[in-house]
Amino acid sequence: MTTPLDYPAEATLARQHADRDVHFEVEQFYYYEAELLDAGRYTDWLDLLADDLDYWMPTRTNRLRRQQALSVAARGEAAFYDETKESLAWRIRRFDSGMAWAEDPPSRTRHLVTNVTVHHVDPDEHPGFTNADLMVRSAFLVYRNRLEREENIFAGGRTDILRRTASGHLQVSRRTILLDQNILQSKNISTFF
Repeated sequence: MTTPLDYPAEATLARQHADRDVHFEVEQFYYYEAELLDAGRYTDWLDLLADDLDYWMPTRTNRLRRQQALSVAARGEAAFYDETKESLAWRIRRFDSGMAWAEDPPSRTRHLVTNVTVHHVDPDEHPGFTNADLMVRSAFLVYRNRLEREENIFAGGRTDILRRTASGHLQVSRRTILLDQNILQSKNISTFF
């Protein structure tokens, strides 16, 4: 007898839930990523990102129920982040240079990750990926404190595609971040999600 969480045959992997071991591995990967970000270990965090990374956080607007499809900015429209691994590495080098006034002194953050679901990628829906790659959705809450009185809370969800390296480690290849807020109350957005 099989259950919905059992690991399916290779031919039927697309869109199937990952098995329990893979799900656990993905959760541990996210907890480690949160630990790196909260400790300000951004160079180590970069190692968790694939060289072909697409890191995108579009803006949102309030729309009537019938116009919800238009509430999230499309590609090429306004975005808080539209980054590659190289551009994120540039941001991190700037933090380390002391020239990034928005992060000097550095913020303190706490990343909480929850509601993790893991499926195998459907290559027909995501060309360039295989059903060995993983589509992961998660919810997050990021608390940020800067200086004496600046506090921000960011809530939202992420949709990632994770891929294994040749050595068997997971890396983020695609990340789409959708904040629940339309208007950011923070003075800047120098936090990674």
